[in-house]
Amino acid sequence: MIRIAPAGRVLAVATAACLALTACGGGGGDTSAQQPATSAPAAAAKGDGTLTLGTVLPQTGSLAFLGPPEFAAVDQAVKEINEAGGVLGKPIAKIHTDSGDTTTNIASQSVDKLLAQKADAIIGAASSSVSESIIDKITGAGVVQFSPANTSDKFTTIDDKGLYFRTAPPDKLQGRVLGDLIAADGNDTVGILAMQDSYGSGLADQITRTAGEAGATVVERVDYDPKAADFSADVARIKAKNPKAVVLIGFEEGAKVVSELVKQGLTADKVKWYMVDGNMSNTNYLKMPKGTLKGVKGTIPGAAAPDAFRKKLLEVDKDLKDFTYAAESYDAAILIALAAEAAKDDSGRSIASKLPEVSKGGEKCTTFKDCAGLLKSGKDIDYDGVSGPIDFDAAGDPSVATIGVYEYGADNTYPGKALEYRTGNIQG
Repeated sequence: MIRIAPAGRVLAVATAACLALTACGGGGGDTSAQQPATSAPAAAAKGDGTLTLGTVLPQTGSLAFLGPPEFAAVDQAVKEINEAGGVLGKPIAKIHTDSGDTTTNIASQSVDKLLAQKADAIIGAASSSVSESIIDKITGAGVVQFSPANTSDKFTTIDDKGLYFRTAPPDKLQGRVLGDLIAADGNDTVGILAMQDSYGSGLADQITRTAGEAGATVVERVDYDPKAADFSADVARIKAKNPKAVVLIGFEEGAKVVSELVKQGLTADKVKWYMVDGNMSNTNYLKMPKGTLKGVKGTIPGAAAPDAFRKKLLEVDKDLKDFTYAAESYDAAILIALAAEAAKDDSGRSIASKLPEVSKGGEKCTTFKDCAGLLKSGKDIDYDGVSGPIDFDAAGDPSVATIGVYEYGADNTYPGKALEYRTGNIQG
């Protein structure tokens, strides 16, 4: 059985699971063969002296609720960077674009726009499937792709030319935490409803393994089409097996799945529901009768966003309701800027060559201003971010990460503070 240690303790992973682990798997021009992804980027062409940071994040589509905190966090990071003197002595430029989702071609069009405007690094996408659809275009142009929210295990070994990084931990860690939680709550039979893509399938696989090792049996698993108009047959298959717990793995369509669970009598007061980062939301379920989600638990990668950080983001966007992946988006922008400073060049390949170096092994620092000051004095740095220590491994994944466990209240929202945080090594 794999147990995930509470925050502050290192995860001990059984030898059988000791393998290299890899979410979720705005429009407008605001300018202010698999192989291990371990090869260093090719020799860098010099940049133009101005770091241009683009974003491909969701303003529309099934993960649109993740967009506002991610955009606000990037805006806050850029503000702090420029207030501290910018990068290479110049303010950095920022261009926001929409990622949409896999039902559209918006992300590809957005990348074309950003490359035409000479973006050196692109933050996004939030969806793992969307990132898969644009990674070749971005990295093929010699530009860094840095996702704050991709959790698919595929990115650990994807051919990224050494140019893909992420601050979100791979799904195997979240799947281990959730599977362990389900079993610890006393559920010995489990049903899984997972969207049919790399994110949903990957998480479902890991939850099944971990729950099984802990003594729980997945009695039914349905990998559904997220674009389906009706989920009654899918839910009926779960109901027929009478599980004690139901795991919901998906995006915005999860609200329709929840409605169908209620309609068929599998309410949260009779069957324990568990969710994941893709459908944990404080907006998708507000129109439902109060108490619909009371007691429902779910996991979201990332440490607690400090109150001071949240307050800063609310000054950027006063309407923020969710802060999911805000810390990871902020840290992505800060790390890119620090890597450009360390490389003394703003080209994508130069940035990629320094991202692992600025994330570990040097003198600890926690703000762009302090870290940039250390770099200018010739010191090696180790940026510890709002989202955690990060410490990139050879594949561009954070080597240590934290998963928060949350619970919904009677108002169908989950509190800002998790029930607990569990920290683990991505590599066993």
